[in-house]
Amino acid sequence: MGTLPQLIEEDIQVLNHELKDLLHESEASSAMVIDKAGFLISSSGKGDDMVSIAALASGAYMATQTIANMIQEPSFNSVYHQGQKFSLLVMSIDEQCLLTVVFPAEISVGAVKYFAQSAAESIATQLGNARMRNPSCSMDLSVINMADTTNLFKKKE
Repeated sequence: MGTLPQLIEEDIQVLNHELKDLLHESEASSAMVIDKAGFLISSSGKGDDMVSIAALASGAYMATQTIANMIQEPSFNSVYHQGQKFSLLVMSIDEQCLLTVVFPAEISVGAVKYFAQSAAESIATQLGNARMRNPSCSMDLSVINMADTTNLFKKKE
């Protein structure tokens, strides 16, 4: 699995702005940018335990990719779970990241997917800009030592 580019404050602001716009346009409850390993990168909206939802949504997406491979489909770009009260859409942003949207079940998945696609494209562009800014610097969230984050966070100069 690939690694994330180094994200700076401006990158996160763009991600947050895109997520807030997505919530406003689609009337969804919450939206998250997560890496494919299930780590939460950015979120907007209301919801309990978005960290756990991110991990489980990533697992559901990756399981669906395994099914795609088993039926000789190169990839499914999204996963949709329909519930009685809420539904969930998980879609690919790029090789490393997913967009996860939680929305009331009465809202059409087509409408949410329409707005989510636009948000995913904008987020992918910003992640691409971050990669180009410093191509040799990236991070793999799965190897971060959460007990010692001194090498992870640096003061803005």
